[in-house]
Amino acid sequence: MLEVCGLSLADFATLARDDADRLETIPLLGMAQAGQDGFFDDAGLPVGEGWEQTELPRASDSLLSLRIVGDSMAPVYRAGDKVIVDREASEIRRGDRVVVRTTGGETLAKEIAALTPKSVTLASVNPAYAPRALDRADILWMGRILWASQ
Repeated sequence: MLEVCGLSLADFATLARDDADRLETIPLLGMAQAGQDGFFDDAGLPVGEGWEQTELPRASDSLLSLRIVGDSMAPVYRAGDKVIVDREASEIRRGDRVVVRTTGGETLAKEIAALTPKSVTLASVNPAYAPRALDRADILWMGRILWASQ
């Protein structure tokens, strides 16, 4: 709807008088940048400068924006879509769409198929991709996708 109206999320919030007199930005990373040799430090946080920014009213430090690459989540998320992720989302559960950053440097946009105390099974929406089980010890962070720009 925002795209049809030619508005950013920040513009919409301003129109809704929910801008709290400030506008913040969060880093926008391409999934290629988020990959094995990407722009994350050892703690899994974005580093560096020169990225595009996603404007968001009242942004928190736990939010970041990623651009989807590939078709594993099609048709829900297509290549080029932007998603906003909360890396500190509480109570992630089965069926949630998430971005997972692994200790091996991978960044995956997937859906939670199963959760156990020791593992997480990630599924793609596109049936051409098989589910993937990860040990929780191999996950640096897992954040819920809050919003997508399509």
